[in-house]
Amino acid sequence: MKTVRAVCISEKKGTVKHPIPECQVIENYGLKGDAHAGNWHRQVSLLSYDKVKEFNARGAHIKDGDFGENLLVNDLDFATLPVGTILHCGDDVVLEMTQVGKVCHSQCAIRKLVGDCIMPREGVFARVIKGGIVRPGDEVSIEAPGPDRPFTAAVIVLSDKGSRGERVDESGPAAKKVLEDNGYDVVETFILPDEPKMLEKELIRLSDSRQVDAVFTSGGTGFSLRDQTPEATLAVADRNAPGLAEAIRLGSMKITGRAMLSRGVSVIRKKTIIVNLPGSPKAVRESLDFILDDLPHGIKILRGTDGECAR
Repeated sequence: MKTVRAVCISEKKGTVKHPIPECQVIENYGLKGDAHAGNWHRQVSLLSYDKVKEFNARGAHIKDGDFGENLLVNDLDFATLPVGTILHCGDDVVLEMTQVGKVCHSQCAIRKLVGDCIMPREGVFARVIKGGIVRPGDEVSIEAPGPDRPFTAAVIVLSDKGSRGERVDESGPAAKKVLEDNGYDVVETFILPDEPKMLEKELIRLSDSRQVDAVFTSGGTGFSLRDQTPEATLAVADRNAPGLAEAIRLGSMKITGRAMLSRGVSVIRKKTIIVNLPGSPKAVRESLDFILDDLPHGIKILRGTDGECAR
């Protein structure tokens, strides 16, 4: 039976947590008294006790909470579950998985204490859909993500000046508004400098860990030597999906001949579609208009909830 083995909190981030007899779980916040609680997507951390036992079998002596987990659960391999999975804990608490694994900080007190940390590889994170009291021994049940759940998206703006605060970004908010108006849940929007390795890292995180349905980049697709968004996108791709970029160029060519100078690409990494958009707010809105009617079909195919495109 899948049950909560331990409920743990810590008063400071980056430290081991300590077990407590029970805890109030607060809706859209996390565990009361825990340093990681707050208005973000990693409100509750969870880890399988089976993974801790495997770690201890190598000669370690890990105690409940040492890996920084809030809930240590028996007989459940979280790493096999997709983002969007609903977890019912006890009679009241409902969680939604938002992230699989994480980037481990090199100076983390947990790693210093035990020499390694399995949380980045085996742990998952969740937000609180419904609060209540959680205790050791509470049964945990799983509900698969619904096929009609909203599409998730992230927006990354590539701009050296924008990242330094020297220019107000209008492209990110423009993309976010168009996506939300079309029913997407935009889970992250941020600005990066035109540094391809930084972009690669974020594309991998959003695809592999957050498992968003689509990532839209804006900027860095032109002829400037600093414009390397397409190269960074191709570097993390599993498969090419050129039709989206072609549709954007085709539609944009009807507006301006300079659209032929765009080097934007569109690819698939795992189950995430990544699309390069131009840098201007006007072009961002136009480009999304060219593809958003048909993009849901592709997302549903990757989710496994729709069939192929045969006619």
